[in-house]
Amino acid sequence: MDARFLGIPDLVDTPSVAVVVDVMRAYTVAAWAFARGAEKIVLAGSLDEALELKARHPDWVALKDGPAAPGFDLVNSPGLLRTADLGGRTVVQKTTAGTVGALAVKDASLVLCAGFVVAEATARLLRARGCDGVTYVVTGEDGRADEDLACAQYIAGRAAGSGTDPAGFLHRGATSRAAAELAGGVRAGVHPDDVALCLDLDRFPFAMVATPEDSLMVLRPCAVPPPADGAAL
Repeated sequence: MDARFLGIPDLVDTPSVAVVVDVMRAYTVAAWAFARGAEKIVLAGSLDEALELKARHPDWVALKDGPAAPGFDLVNSPGLLRTADLGGRTVVQKTTAGTVGALAVKDASLVLCAGFVVAEATARLLRARGCDGVTYVVTGEDGRADEDLACAQYIAGRAAGSGTDPAGFLHRGATSRAAAELAGGVRAGVHPDDVALCLDLDRFPFAMVATPEDSLMVLRPCAVPPPADGAAL
């Protein structure tokens, strides 16, 4: 399986298959939102668009990076989200890098959004779909975020069928700049458990697929059957 790893600024063409990786914290939060019952997540292109969608759909839940702000219901923190009741709700998510990356590849035939919490399911779905070439969009720090690159490389290895040891990849995530900023209080809207939750490998059994729906980019969970007879990936 051919894999390439690109930052958002490096996307000069539309890939056939894209895996958009944002470990800390967009797609960890998205996975938790689905685990807390959310039906779908609308990926907004701007804060104004998120607020406009919220105004048109008052029952939707609007979520953003950083501190709490008027018009938004939640912030982009898995630790703060994990107790929310989102049963049957639609979430509107706008983040600094993760949602931007997904919208940048919205015309790809298959767009998956991922973090460590859904790594195995994402790799398994790539294999099930018979994807020969995959572009991994490393969203953080213009493609230099080591937690995102580590997760992308781990998923690529698992998708290729290798018995990849996760320890080194998780260590890179734990010692990344983003982890240090979250742990050190540099970023706003943070829970003390956020870094650990972002590195909770394979916490959830589903992958997350983003598709255009009525001019919006919508993320939904996708069930991935386990390997037959307990076989390796």
